[in-house]
Amino acid sequence: MIKRDFYLDRLIHNMWNGEIKVITGIRRCGKSVLLFDLFYEYLLAQNTPEDHIIRIELDQRKYYKFRNPITLCEYVDKKIKDHKDEQFFLLVDEVQFTHTVVDKENGGIAVTIYDMLNELKSYKNLDVYVTGSNSRMLSKDIATEFRGRATQIRVYPLSFEEYYSYIGGEKKEAINLYMLYGGMPRIALLSDEKDKKRYLTDLYDELYIKDIVERNSLKREDILNDILDFVASQVGSLTNPTNIANALASMRHENVNAKMISDYLTHAMDAFLIDIARRYDVKGKTYFNYPNKYYYTDIGLRNARLNYRQYDPGHIMENIIYNELVKRGYSVDVGHITERKGNEKISREIDFVVNDGDRRIYIQSAWQMETEQKENTELKPLLLTGDYFKKIVVRMDIPHNYYDDNGFFHCNLMDFLLGNVLL
Repeated sequence: MIKRDFYLDRLIHNMWNGEIKVITGIRRCGKSVLLFDLFYEYLLAQNTPEDHIIRIELDQRKYYKFRNPITLCEYVDKKIKDHKDEQFFLLVDEVQFTHTVVDKENGGIAVTIYDMLNELKSYKNLDVYVTGSNSRMLSKDIATEFRGRATQIRVYPLSFEEYYSYIGGEKKEAINLYMLYGGMPRIALLSDEKDKKRYLTDLYDELYIKDIVERNSLKREDILNDILDFVASQVGSLTNPTNIANALASMRHENVNAKMISDYLTHAMDAFLIDIARRYDVKGKTYFNYPNKYYYTDIGLRNARLNYRQYDPGHIMENIIYNELVKRGYSVDVGHITERKGNEKISREIDFVVNDGDRRIYIQSAWQMETEQKENTELKPLLLTGDYFKKIVVRMDIPHNYYDDNGFFHCNLMDFLLGNVLL
């Protein structure tokens, strides 16, 4: 069993907080194991009676009847209503499999799983936890569907720290494997390279693509595939739906609508397959509408998408750092800053502007800084900020961490990912 202490601690911290705990994330990232194994074992270790933990796995045949939310609610009500002085836990897996039903006994109104979960949440002796893989159903609409009474816990594929704590061995070899195959939990359990590649490819083609197409009734699966190819090849580069539409139009020799591209990108983000980092003007303190950057939730899926042909360690490293930052709960933007040379304006980029309340941290991702030109490219934007927020350069070409003459902190990638560097 791979430990997921970061997420388990969040579940424990939010126990009995009066809200529904909604566990979201890309499919196969470990949500069910977190809830039905790790959290379940924790509850038992705290002397919770086994029959006081109500487990409903909606993707399993024996629980299909509970896809009717009224049936589910009545079942739970029957188990707990005569034990009001005892605490119960409800764990529901893959809640997106439920469907809306008509309550004929109450005027024929439509009833959703959200209605029933909100009703169950009102029970003082019941703590409710659900998992789901589609942000369109569970993330974006939490505020409205759960009436502001839900705590969202997003689970990501294994971080490098989680991955390395399981496989162990030499760190350099581990980071090389992680940069190639990513952190989907099943990958850490497989030893054969062909099996790893086949697993990631099958996940992409047989699960994520079909899921997005079917859930959103998409008519152009070929366009979706081209978009995901483009984003995979452009990780770490600024782009926008119009640029993607133009590139696909040129490649396909047909008109491609930018609105369609924008919609399909949104569907991929709703499925947690990719994420977006908005571009922020550091001096002007405003956001640009476009261009933005897109990152893959798991770098192994990105590499599988390109059939491992486009292995750029610099951009892969940047994607991994982005995922690590958002997993830790930070708001992450792409920084833009302008350098003036006479009448000329030169646009400079800071890879990540990391926001944590009123604190800000600037981070540059630099695989290597072997030349003076490369060093100037990476460090100049940090010098231009003119403020005193912390500035970090994450690198792969240094054996130890240090502060330079500008006060910038240079740290090794593995130390950063293993949590040895405190932001």
